[in-house]
Amino acid sequence: MHMNFPIWILLGLGSAFSAALVAIFGKLGLEKVDTTLATTARAAVMFLLLLIFVAATGRLTALGSISGRALLFIVLAGVAGAASWLFYFWGLKLGPANGLVAMDRLSIVMVVILAAIFLGEKLTWTVAAGAALMVGGAILIAL
Repeated sequence: MHMNFPIWILLGLGSAFSAALVAIFGKLGLEKVDTTLATTARAAVMFLLLLIFVAATGRLTALGSISGRALLFIVLAGVAGAASWLFYFWGLKLGPANGLVAMDRLSIVMVVILAAIFLGEKLTWTVAAGAALMVGGAILIAL
């Protein structure tokens, strides 16, 4: 692999594949199960695995060094993530996995817009065109 290859691309692909498995395993596990209970069980498993990982890598002791501002935004991200999971599993129970995931992935378009507004990231014509194509693709998949 070329030395200048951005590792974040591989991490993004790993994230995408893992997210795809969430949809498949989640849909299979939701039969006759309350979506809020399923989301809570998923969160508990995630918490335990992440706690083990952080402890095993020696990073648990750094928890106290997080600034108040950073902690506020981390907590808000947790609240937003929990809401996302609740909506996701509820939608997964009621609809087809591919349609729900297509709508869920519109978060990419929403991030493009919000990142331009709040983070000052550039909204170029190529980014806008890509976002528009994603909206069209999500609609086609959902229909």
